[in-house]
Amino acid sequence: MRNLIVILVTALTFAPHPGSTAPSEIRFEEIAARSGLNFTTASSPTPNKNQIETMVAGVALLDYDGDGYLDVYLVNGAAIPSLKKESPTYWNRLFHNNHDGTFTDVTEKTGVAGAGYGMGVAVGDYDNDGWPDLFVANVNGNQLFHNNGDGTFTDVTAKAGLQGATLDGKKMWSIGAGWFDYNNDGLLDLFVVNYCKWEVNKEPYCTVGGGTRGYCHPRYYAPTHNTLYRNNGDGTFTDVSEETGIALQFGKGMSVSFADYDGDGFLDAFVANDTTRNFLFHNIGGKRFEEVGELAGVAYGANGAALSAMGSDFRDVNNDGLPDIWHTAVEFETFPLYGNRGHGDFADLTVSSGLARLTSQMSGWGNGIADFDNDGWKDLFVARSNVLDNISKLVPERQYPERNSIFRNLGNGKFEDASPEAGPDFQKEAPHRGVAFGDIDNDGRMDAVVTVLNGAVKLFHNVSVDNNHWILLKLVGTKSNRMGIGAQVRITTEDGHSQWNEVTTAVGFASSSDSRVHFGLGSNRRIKEIEIRWPSGIKQVLQDADVDRVMVVREPLPADFKQHPEKSYNH
Repeated sequence: MRNLIVILVTALTFAPHPGSTAPSEIRFEEIAARSGLNFTTASSPTPNKNQIETMVAGVALLDYDGDGYLDVYLVNGAAIPSLKKESPTYWNRLFHNNHDGTFTDVTEKTGVAGAGYGMGVAVGDYDNDGWPDLFVANVNGNQLFHNNGDGTFTDVTAKAGLQGATLDGKKMWSIGAGWFDYNNDGLLDLFVVNYCKWEVNKEPYCTVGGGTRGYCHPRYYAPTHNTLYRNNGDGTFTDVSEETGIALQFGKGMSVSFADYDGDGFLDAFVANDTTRNFLFHNIGGKRFEEVGELAGVAYGANGAALSAMGSDFRDVNNDGLPDIWHTAVEFETFPLYGNRGHGDFADLTVSSGLARLTSQMSGWGNGIADFDNDGWKDLFVARSNVLDNISKLVPERQYPERNSIFRNLGNGKFEDASPEAGPDFQKEAPHRGVAFGDIDNDGRMDAVVTVLNGAVKLFHNVSVDNNHWILLKLVGTKSNRMGIGAQVRITTEDGHSQWNEVTTAVGFASSSDSRVHFGLGSNRRIKEIEIRWPSGIKQVLQDADVDRVMVVREPLPADFKQHPEKSYNH
């Protein structure tokens, strides 16, 4: 019984020191090259302007070998027109974290180079063996890599039945995916985001300024539906898209993110669609989904038009205990923030928060919500670039590459652009695409890995100087899924304030972030209470927790509460 809660401290444990919750400078150093994270995305651009060439690719942060440090998996394209990885130039790559600020390429050893034209990646432990697995979304057939727990992976796609759904007899183009337990049976299910009907080298002929050929607007492509696979618990999956209602909705999906937005105990799914209305799939008791995007107020932008939505994140930004939605779009559309008002209703906070003014001239791809300065308020990060590589021919004052942006949460419902002070490396422009977030070196500051289309990956190491405290929670499910995905966490600090966050890996465009739950604590040196609501329905409360560390918490079994109701399950 004494092992019901396992609390481990990894990396550095800091002594208490004075702090402040006043805004501090958010600053990054870009260290990919000197850390050995050498990777260049290859999309095989052609004169035919194939639509897939614009979207490569996603990135994942995961601890694949269980050593307590995040490793990096990068998805890559393939040759055109074969859509095959004809040389190592196109391999997906896995880099092992060496714990000293460097990485080693272990792709060949681990067997995760992939096949096909890659787009996105989703991390989840689908068989609850304690080792995170990799699902790769491709243009021409998806892949599932099972983590063997010995430093290698096995391609089990065919056995699992996850090769990819078909529409009109052809494989659907999948852009991304997310793992979640939609029916709370303790097994992770898989939601795959599909984009549109497309065939290689059969693009419409579209032009930009001066008659130059350019990539076509999404309106030239027919929409498709997303795919939901139920985990059967035996290494196989069943496509339940039809019976659950997911397949009834056609759009052009770019990302999916999950949260229990109405507090009924079941995870819901938000799908950001490109030029078609967004979907909010309300989970009805783990049996079916009802699409309520329009009713909830998250289907369209403030002007009532469908947006060019790309990356999305679904979590509480104003510390009121209700998960909000933030997604990216293109210039003149803004990046909308939908505030959860409860009772299934969202309010468009884009203007009142300042984001309309800040983002109206930007195009964004990957994004995420995290506390980068540990002041107790989650900030917003976006990987930026225009969609068109020759946009300047159409609009001379615009250019293809853009710098990334970070918007600091001021704690009063408003955001400010903190990008100009984020360091010289952060000001460098590029055609950024996917981004994944996590604490690479376990120092309590959230880092970001950003992919660059046909360019070198960027590792933004968070070097913000502040005295704020933090905690990282790694949840281990027992009755719930092993990774604890879907668990909701509330902390109350010694100053009496509360924050909420949740376990998820589905963040942004085509990418997968660290499953550990991060909280910035400001000047608080103790956490009065940690409350965890597990997907199983178990409620767990920990009291008087230390800060500035990684803490692993195991879900207690119901029998343990019955036998020892007096236990507080403290460390």
